[in-house]
Amino acid sequence: MLKDFVMLYANMQFNKPQNNGFSSQTQIPIPGLDPPEKPKRNKYAFACAILASMTSMLIGYDIGVMSGAGPFIKDDLKISDVQLEILMGILNIYCLLGSAAAGRTSDWVGRRYTIVVASAIFFVGAILMGFATNYAFLMVGRFVAGIGAGYAIMIAPVYTAELSPADCRGFLVSFPEVFGNAGWRFMLGVGVIPSLFLALGVLAMPESPRWLVLQGRLGDAKRVLDKISNSKEEAQLRLADIKEAAGIPEECNDDVVHVSKRSHGEDVWKDLFLHPTPTVKHILLAGVGIHFFQQTSGIDAVVLYSPKIFEKAGITNVNLKLLATVAVGFVKTLFILVATFLLDRIGRRPLLLTSVAGMVVSLATLGVSLSIIDHSEKKLIWAVALAITSVLAYVATFSIGMGPITWVYSSEIFPLRLRAQGTSLGVAANRVMSGIISMTFLSLYKAITIGGAFFLFMGVAMVGWVFFYTLLPETQGKTLEEMQVLFGTFFRWRSTIRELEKNKKGVNSTGDGNDDKGNSNGQIQLGTTKARC
Repeated sequence: MLKDFVMLYANMQFNKPQNNGFSSQTQIPIPGLDPPEKPKRNKYAFACAILASMTSMLIGYDIGVMSGAGPFIKDDLKISDVQLEILMGILNIYCLLGSAAAGRTSDWVGRRYTIVVASAIFFVGAILMGFATNYAFLMVGRFVAGIGAGYAIMIAPVYTAELSPADCRGFLVSFPEVFGNAGWRFMLGVGVIPSLFLALGVLAMPESPRWLVLQGRLGDAKRVLDKISNSKEEAQLRLADIKEAAGIPEECNDDVVHVSKRSHGEDVWKDLFLHPTPTVKHILLAGVGIHFFQQTSGIDAVVLYSPKIFEKAGITNVNLKLLATVAVGFVKTLFILVATFLLDRIGRRPLLLTSVAGMVVSLATLGVSLSIIDHSEKKLIWAVALAITSVLAYVATFSIGMGPITWVYSSEIFPLRLRAQGTSLGVAANRVMSGIISMTFLSLYKAITIGGAFFLFMGVAMVGWVFFYTLLPETQGKTLEEMQVLFGTFFRWRSTIRELEKNKKGVNSTGDGNDDKGNSNGQIQLGTTKARC
């Protein structure tokens, strides 16, 4: 039943009737003048992406619960502001443990069953939080839920990226951000439902074809690719790219092959930290950096503490404060949905740079308006209106670029055998910074004023814009196996498809296929060492 519902939704999205005002019988095809036929998007891959992305409801649910329930928890359990700060943000630190373990787990049991593990752990955590009778009991529940949420936010973008065709990967991988935002608006108090729903729904999803190839299960990988690709030809090309990345000879067509695995354990961490090539260094810097700047630009401070921000702006009426907070959620959801349709049309870089520039301007006006209100003896209506507008503009510009692109970009740039652990490092940085921001914001604005806090976030966002401009190349339309040729040299953001093909040929001509670490260009062979049919 669940699978039928998701497939029905996919049909509605991709089979909408087109009415151009003319009868189909009067249309005469004219060679050379007909518009190019739109590529068909695979409905099965779309349905699987929706199911996998629902894992983000777990972290979204918790954000929403703590944002709305914080004052009630404080009154009921008689805790201090510092204890409330810790309670609000500690889950992000606990997520670090879950996301770190999820990379190894997903390489061991597969991407699909890692989602089941995430759902089961969060299920237990939600029950513990629901029955908590004191502060310590509640912290135990948040610890367990944090582990599950850490698993969830790491595996969702990786699974979706590995399943999606290149031409719609940005659209599909941005769904975790959509569900993360929607989750914290309507999943209040019912955390056991999404985790149970996911554990059952995942049974209708296929395993990642890239993980199957790493296990030597070429026959299973081919069957999955036939289902999730837009055509048989695309499925064959994707399988060939994955086999090349995994070090499997092109002529090897057996259903099961023996692969000497180097995608587990110490070798992966050595390639990431001890002996990284210039390509891996660049990818690691980009993957961790984009997560770092996403959180340190202040989004969690705005979302978690929006009632406090509006109160400082001069809104004292409870109903008006609630209305403004609801407006934040509405704007965030709306612009994330817009971003899902722009990612594969405009590209990652233009959206990201425009988004961060908008965030800088919004944070500047928010800081100015709050500083004026803070130092004014009478209520200035224009300053209050400017503060509210700035908050909504900040959320909108974040949601149309920085929010979804962070998860899309970091999950698609890592090479095949480093992807799970590499992505988990980015998620770990994301959760650590989120925890620090959410646990210190109240203390921060008391120390440097609330206007000063947002000026600080503005400065971080400006540094982030420079970082993205110089170090993050465009990845739109590239297959996951093509990513390596974009990295390794800084300022490579002007790469075109022609340069990509040229670089790819250069890699093939300089490498003899036996060097697992790299070649003279500093690039890497993405997969395992050898395979035999």
